[in-house]
Amino acid sequence: QVQLVESGGGLVQAGESLLLSCAVSGRTSSRFAVGWFRQAPGQEREFVAAVSPKSDTAYYADSVKDRFTISRDNAKNTVSLQLNNLKPEDTAVYYCGATLDYLRVRLGRTYSYWGQGTQVTVSS
Repeated sequence: QVQLVESGGGLVQAGESLLLSCAVSGRTSSRFAVGWFRQAPGQEREFVAAVSPKSDTAYYADSVKDRFTISRDNAKNTVSLQLNNLKPEDTAVYYCGATLDYLRVRLGRTYSYWGQGTQVTVSS
């Protein structure tokens, strides 16, 4: 069993930054890849970024790869997502999840555990 709790969302203006955090807990949590997904109203949940269990590999969606940075600190049981140069189209609820399917981290259906989400709103 893995538990995930997101924090750090908020309301910002276009061009500003936010730091999202995902607190990961559970006896086997260090074995899991952790990913961030987002869901805007009326849209499907989409992949944003993911990091491997040992932080040696990071994955990004094309729409965010030059603006967002994912990092992982297993000693602190935290996965962070730094959001820079935010745009109104980044507005969504952001979720972190955990998966053991290291080869398909971009697919939400492979994730076994999810957090409750944190709202990010970017005004123009």
